[in-house]
Amino acid sequence: MREDYADLPLVDPAGGNGLLEVRKHRYLLRLLVRRELQARYSGSVFGMAWSYVNPLSQLFIYWFVMGKIMGMGDEVENFAIHVFVGLITVHFFTETFNAGTRSIVRNKAFVKKMALPLEMFPVSSMLVSAFGMIPELVILLVICVSTGWTPDAVGVLGFLIGAGIMAAAGTGLALMFSVANVFFRDFGQLVGILVNYVRFAVPMMYPFTLVMDKFPNHIEWYLANPLAEAVLLLQRAFWAGTTGTDVAVIENSHFPDHLIERGLIALGVSLVILLIGQLVFTRFQNRIPERV
Repeated sequence: MREDYADLPLVDPAGGNGLLEVRKHRYLLRLLVRRELQARYSGSVFGMAWSYVNPLSQLFIYWFVMGKIMGMGDEVENFAIHVFVGLITVHFFTETFNAGTRSIVRNKAFVKKMALPLEMFPVSSMLVSAFGMIPELVILLVICVSTGWTPDAVGVLGFLIGAGIMAAAGTGLALMFSVANVFFRDFGQLVGILVNYVRFAVPMMYPFTLVMDKFPNHIEWYLANPLAEAVLLLQRAFWAGTTGTDVAVIENSHFPDHLIERGLIALGVSLVILLIGQLVFTRFQNRIPERV
């Protein structure tokens, strides 16, 4: 019996399930991530070694300028670890946001010639940023262990929640801004400016206690920033156990009350950002190939 294909609805060959469709194309996603990593170290003599040299150089600069010259090291024990934890968090988020915003325009040849879920490009940027975070975590772990640090259940949970916040919020914003950057290239420049302010909006170069002392009536507004919560969660996971003081005492004096519960709320907010980013992306994705 002949089937009348003319009456069947048209189907998007790239799929129409957003991030769920990206999961179905895991093979292509791995190729994109591998391609980006190979391009990053192409022609380099030392290759992956630069992934260790760069964070170490940034750590030294922050430790020397902020810790020694500006005296922050006198106020925060193990200031270098305190800064480095925030640096890792901020770097993961800003790399995801910045690279994700430009990902579609940078891959316009694929967008025009291949039928694949376009969300794959911002997601691959997040995964590349996560891969780049591994050397930084290795350095952090070595430094922490050398001080006598040992992991604990609350710290591990805090790390997982903080990583989820960074990944969800960064990818959600990347989805929104990557579409906007297709229509108006100014958004790529705007994101480059915005990320400059991120490191000052989190307790990285200064302790959270300074915020409590200077702005006691605005703490909740400060903590409404999911990235600030992510930094605090990672500081609880790593820095708190290196101070030589009982972790419970450090929690009471250097962190807000109910940090894990606050982190879960921030994770929920980040997932909402991711959902909004997906909705915005879906709304305009059909117009991307003709505008890119």
